[in-house]
Amino acid sequence: MSGQGNVVPIIHWSRSSLCLEEDPELFFPVSFEGPGREQCEQAKAVCNRCPVKRRCLDYALNTQQMYGVWGGTTPDERRALMAMVRRKARAKAEAAARS
Repeated sequence: MSGQGNVVPIIHWSRSSLCLEEDPELFFPVSFEGPGREQCEQAKAVCNRCPVKRRCLDYALNTQQMYGVWGGTTPDERRALMAMVRRKARAKAEAAARS
């Protein structure tokens, strides 16, 4: 905010995403098998060049996005990441309880 009370607009991370320049359907294949697999790989290629890939993935994990490619991951990959995070948190809590 400036001294005159003007608010500087906050630019949301998604405004910097490369997917804005792509057909949204690319990121939501009907399936991740068969022909959808190639579509998924194309979407991931866009994600891998994207400057906000990590923020996108964080958003998808925090909001439990169940469909589509977000942050370069499929729904199954995001579920696996969340399971790993839960296992680490559980192990840390168990270690703390033993101390």
